[in-house]
Amino acid sequence: MEEKKTKTQRTRRIPVNGEYSPEYKWEESHPASANSEGMGHESQKSKEVAHAVPRDPVADANDVVKRQTESHSQQNHSFNLRVSEAAQPSRNIKHTGQLHKKRVDQLKDIVRIKAGRRISIRIWNTLEWLATSALIFLVLFFALNYDSYFDLIKLKLDKIRGIVDTNPYIQKIVNIGQDDVTQALLPIVKTPEADKKQIPPLAMTVIPPDERIIIPRIDKNVPVVYVSTENLVKRDWSGLEKDIQEALRDGVVHYPGTAQPGDHGNVVITGHSSYFIWDPGNFKDVFALLHEVNVGDDIIVYYNQKKYLYKVYEKKVVMPDQIDVLTQKGEDRLTLITCTPVGTNLKRLVVLAKPE
Repeated sequence: MEEKKTKTQRTRRIPVNGEYSPEYKWEESHPASANSEGMGHESQKSKEVAHAVPRDPVADANDVVKRQTESHSQQNHSFNLRVSEAAQPSRNIKHTGQLHKKRVDQLKDIVRIKAGRRISIRIWNTLEWLATSALIFLVLFFALNYDSYFDLIKLKLDKIRGIVDTNPYIQKIVNIGQDDVTQALLPIVKTPEADKKQIPPLAMTVIPPDERIIIPRIDKNVPVVYVSTENLVKRDWSGLEKDIQEALRDGVVHYPGTAQPGDHGNVVITGHSSYFIWDPGNFKDVFALLHEVNVGDDIIVYYNQKKYLYKVYEKKVVMPDQIDVLTQKGEDRLTLITCTPVGTNLKRLVVLAKPE
């Protein structure tokens, strides 16, 4: 069983250099017994031992001075620490301010990152919305202008494959009058049967009964509709526009107030490149391929049972407000006008041809 030790404090005043030092307390340790008699006996025995051993007064005095010095030193050190801590409040405040500033900067960075992410998300959502809207617009646009773009795509594919599909009837009309015809007297034969065999086939030119325009390059043979000049004379522009739109359902339109084929001036003919699919007209995309016409191509116009041949010399795009293309000044010419790009009315495609 482990013995317990008790401590006993004693006080003694020791003379140092003729003077008494402050009270000096020391502790004596001794094992504690289980009963009070034993403890008292051991305590008494320890006292007897302590009185029995002589002590050096000078050593005791030096020990007291050393202990007091260490105590004062510890107190001064503790005081100096507290003074140093109190003397450095600015450093602590500065350090705290730096930590606060760092934390604020971190929060700003977090806010900036989150703001950047929100902006990126907004930009992505905007681009996604624009892409979806553009896709829907393109689908609707091509659906509304299906016939026009079908002809355009077909023509492009035929060019790539090297297929040139020219209407033989139109080509024959173009070549009429270009071959030299020679005349000769028929020999006299004895029998009527032999005489009939000498008669050559009649070279008769077939003229359409109505006014028409033929453009071999794009394989178009279209009726030309003439509009009354009544609203033009009255300067009723809305009424004139209405007359032209109604006439465009039956073909291309000769613009009122311009020259007639064979007369001096500018013969102006206009037609749709594309129009509303619900419109009842049959010529909504008659000029969809007009931009395929090239300089040097032939254009034929039939007017009053006469054929007029023109050759293209210029092709250009103008704005809708450039009405100088309707002017009658200058050389005799044929002017074809339609909207471009196909499916819009943003600009006007103008093809100019001069009579042959």
